[in-house]
Amino acid sequence: MTTQRLLMIEDDARLAAMVTEYLTQSGYLVTHAGDGESGLKELQDKLFDLVLLDLMLPGIDGLEVCRHIRSRGSEFARVPILMLTAKGDPMDRVVGLELGADDYLPKPFEPRELLARVRAVLRRQQPDAAAGHKLMRFGTLEIDRNARTVTVDGQAADLTSYQFDLLVTLAERAGRVLTRDQIMEAVRGRELEAFDRSIDVHMGRIRAAIESDVKNPKRILTVRGVGYVFAKQQD
Repeated sequence: MTTQRLLMIEDDARLAAMVTEYLTQSGYLVTHAGDGESGLKELQDKLFDLVLLDLMLPGIDGLEVCRHIRSRGSEFARVPILMLTAKGDPMDRVVGLELGADDYLPKPFEPRELLARVRAVLRRQQPDAAAGHKLMRFGTLEIDRNARTVTVDGQAADLTSYQFDLLVTLAERAGRVLTRDQIMEAVRGRELEAFDRSIDVHMGRIRAAIESDVKNPKRILTVRGVGYVFAKQQD
């Protein structure tokens, strides 16, 4: 099995050294970059399976790095991103998710939780062997679980791995109303954090990718006070 390569963009040298040692012992190959510019250069020079991205960076901050990675035409646009955020900055998390980060972990964190998040994000990148080549079609929307791709009218929809799993979770239960807790538990395997807006941010990103009119969605509908439902009948 090929060793998975992780890039950690973090200006705290002590934290980076601790994380690098822990993840290396867990079987990963970790490269450390101390600022946003050097991190982007590493991405241009090498292939990585995951980016651990601190938001509070000197020079180019983490949000700008995230925006650059996810920009259209970027050769590394699809690499998953796990943000490392200050515990008291929920809006930074929201903005980071809106820019295309796959997940976040507030500081300070336990190394074991970081490892669990890393494994979860990387696992979502792998094809679903149980799904075979099963395709789900809803009108002009096509979801390929094996290739982990989504197309609308034949055009690729730009979703992160986490957003893809959210969409599949809803599509597999088309017509059934799911609460935010049920959706998050099905995808991430843990309960929703208090006051966590991440699920709504991701739903907004998914709608932007698959709906023809985001203000009047036809595929993913909001059920006020409850959660979301994926419509069975679509155009």
